[in-house]
Amino acid sequence: MSKYHPKLKTPFCGKLGIEYPIIQTGMGWVSTSKLTAATSAAGAIGFLATATQTFDEMKNAVREIKELTDRPFGINVRTDSPDIDERLTWAIQQGIKVVSFAQAPSPEMVKKLSDNGVITIPTIAARRHAEKVAEWGVDAVIAQGMEGGGHTGEVPTAVLVPQVTKAVDIPVFAAGGITDGRGLVAALAWGAEGIAMGTRFLLSQESEVPESIKQAYFNAGVTDTVRTRSVDGVPQRVINSQMVKALERNRILKFPTAVRNALKFRNTTDTSIPDLLKEAISMKKNQDMTWAQVSLAANAPMLTKATMVDGNTEIGIMPTGVGLGVIASGPPVEEIIQGIMTDASACLLALTEDTGA
Repeated sequence: MSKYHPKLKTPFCGKLGIEYPIIQTGMGWVSTSKLTAATSAAGAIGFLATATQTFDEMKNAVREIKELTDRPFGINVRTDSPDIDERLTWAIQQGIKVVSFAQAPSPEMVKKLSDNGVITIPTIAARRHAEKVAEWGVDAVIAQGMEGGGHTGEVPTAVLVPQVTKAVDIPVFAAGGITDGRGLVAALAWGAEGIAMGTRFLLSQESEVPESIKQAYFNAGVTDTVRTRSVDGVPQRVINSQMVKALERNRILKFPTAVRNALKFRNTTDTSIPDLLKEAISMKKNQDMTWAQVSLAANAPMLTKATMVDGNTEIGIMPTGVGLGVIASGPPVEEIIQGIMTDASACLLALTEDTGA
């Protein structure tokens, strides 16, 4: 029997094959094989970020995770990747338990995965998006409020999650500014079956983000983030660093910078120039973006790599949720997860005792 409150063992835990209703999200350049394996081994579920990996790097990372743990884990994929069909086919063959998505999946992707027994969990930022993907047959959604890090929507977590849990009859995981056990209890009260966190795991011992960058996160407060379009034309939450302030001021410099970064990202991910152009045309058509916005969209991967991999805050950005201001240390993943579960159990117990339930 679990030592934690029985309400914390939600039904979808059984479907995922995990002990605790906690998801470590697939953060580009951050959610490596080491972090993913540590999360899954600790009883939650980790997602490998494959959007910034070549196909061969993705294969090697999956093999590394399997060597480190026999617990279920997932992969987060870039749905507009030119080789996405091959990646999904390989994931199915490898027995990957669950797939999440860096952008909205197509109905065909959902069907292919579901037909082969793979659980699908897209991230959504609006009730209508949850309703749409639920119609396509996804197994669950991560509802991320505007407090979340990286690309995020318009609706606060405390409003979005109850909206979504009322609108769809599939499991919902709450995300956006959640860092502790009280956040897990709040998510359950909103009707969710668990939580998804990025920043909390970014600031863990197993995270391979440079220590200087982690310290910059620890030094920041809850009011030190900004939700900006200046990085890639799409709203995303980052630490309001000097680099971000410069991007906000010098809009005329963005287009050439984005073009240079597009070429760098092409080299990093083995994307050919024809495929890059094909992707750009698709983004413009399907996401109703201008050519300037399409060019700006190349900024995010390389600017994030500059900090998360290279440790350079002068030319990089630091995606984050607002919860960074209450995170004071970076202990091992297992300690983070056990702490969340212990606090959530105590919170639930206190609530039931106070009400006489």
